[in-house]
Amino acid sequence: MSGADASLASADQAALAKLMELPEIGEGDFLLKPPFADAPELTPRADVPKGKILRFSLSTAASRFYPDTGLKGSSVLERHGAVYIPSQYVPGTPAPVLVTQDSMGNGQLPTILDNMISDHRLPAIVVVMMDSGGNDGPGSERGLEYDTVSGKFAEFIEAEVLPVLGKAFNITFTQDPDGRATMGGSSGGTAAFSMAWFHPELYHRVLAYSGAFVNQQSPVNPALPLGAWEYHEHLLPQSAPRPLRVWLEVGGDDIRPNDPAETLHNWVLANQRMAAVLRAKGYHYQFVYAVGAGHVDGRVVRQTLPRALEWLWQGYQPAK
Repeated sequence: MSGADASLASADQAALAKLMELPEIGEGDFLLKPPFADAPELTPRADVPKGKILRFSLSTAASRFYPDTGLKGSSVLERHGAVYIPSQYVPGTPAPVLVTQDSMGNGQLPTILDNMISDHRLPAIVVVMMDSGGNDGPGSERGLEYDTVSGKFAEFIEAEVLPVLGKAFNITFTQDPDGRATMGGSSGGTAAFSMAWFHPELYHRVLAYSGAFVNQQSPVNPALPLGAWEYHEHLLPQSAPRPLRVWLEVGGDDIRPNDPAETLHNWVLANQRMAAVLRAKGYHYQFVYAVGAGHVDGRVVRQTLPRALEWLWQGYQPAK
């Protein structure tokens, strides 16, 4: 580890000494310690109206963005996923929307939203939960979509996914970027951040568990040779702040936690560096360091997701 990274890690550990008290309204770095416990919002309630969960299979054979690539695991010609529509949604009105990568939240998110929307802790959010193109890592379709540091995936969602789903399910998605959020885990978390970073006119809110802010971009982009490590190394420090609200988490036992910085593959350090630069640039952000947790640790997700969502949507006012 370089001297600069050693100083950064030391500073982050000091910042993480704060207890995780009322993080839904606070900002900064928070320490989450085991034992982990499921949030009460995960339990269905009989007194709460239930939203609809509509499954879809989306043909993208004529896609301008991701045609049949032949990459390993590619299922790009047919996308699968689900759309959650809260019972409070009125067709024809612009709906706030959350786009999740890898269909993240497909099991527990609808119940969380049913409870929190009913309690007026969240707006009536429509959620698009879509699978990736398939497989993982460099040379895969999922890697191409999620680990590429560009705005291409957001453009694909905007041009070829939301219009089709809107028509099929009678949903009007808001065009207000303050009413649009992205979410994902691992490379899906990187994709969520890329969607907002490159297209802040489309998305202002980002939620990422164990974000892969490391270098596994494939194919290599000579303009951004460090892959997603570029975010905390160059892009964020060297750019004027964008109007983003960012929630990040990493586990203390996440992927390759003992790797030196020069490998560009230490997930823990990468997320600590993201938090440090977000703090330095004055972003609205929360960073949760989960002691003893692994990669996109389900125990942490089940404990933190409701409060993370509540913090993420803080300040949202639908257009009149």
